[in-house]
Amino acid sequence: MEPPLSSAGTVDRLGVTRLVPVVVVDDAEQGVAVANALADGGLPVAEVTFRTAGARAAIAAIVKERPDLLVGAGTIVSPEQVDQAVEAGARFLVSPGISRAVVARAQEVGVPIVPGCATPSDIMTALELGLTTVKLFPAGVLGGVAALKAFSAPFPQVRFVPTGGVSAANLPDFLALDAVLAVGGSWMVEKSLVAAGDFAEITRRSREAVAVAAPQTLTTPEAAR
Repeated sequence: MEPPLSSAGTVDRLGVTRLVPVVVVDDAEQGVAVANALADGGLPVAEVTFRTAGARAAIAAIVKERPDLLVGAGTIVSPEQVDQAVEAGARFLVSPGISRAVVARAQEVGVPIVPGCATPSDIMTALELGLTTVKLFPAGVLGGVAALKAFSAPFPQVRFVPTGGVSAANLPDFLALDAVLAVGGSWMVEKSLVAAGDFAEITRRSREAVAVAAPQTLTTPEAAR
């Protein structure tokens, strides 16, 4: 098993994959199956949301069965959920908004958190708390690429993870921005695919997204010959 990463190293790793699949599963079995499908598609990362009763068990199962994957917990809205997610093995946390109490608890236990920000005031709060990576949410509603360009001008030190309204169609537009560390999205792991057990389609969509996120690995002159 690889050695533990620092908080900064964990967040930087998201910048390597440039994609954060937002996973909603009902139990541990679904969680492991989705994780395997993502890994088969070249995506060694998953953000399992705390929206279901089985989320905690799913994170614990993925951590046990796939220690090679970077597993995080999403939709963290309370200090208690911070503790539950970290106890399950989550190595990073994502929140839909910014809460001083939630951020403080995450910092106390030493696990990086990416809070949701929707306004310049939110971003300033994140900076006050020592955070320079935030989630723009809901990105589509807030203006997408145009909003990111506007926000990054007064906050050049901030890295963004736009989530909400991102799809395979507009993924290249988001990834083209220097201010974007990674993009969060659920189109690769739609709940309907999980419910139907169509893990082959999850793998296909993941592989397609990876190709967009890292086109340089596919378009070298040597590969074209």
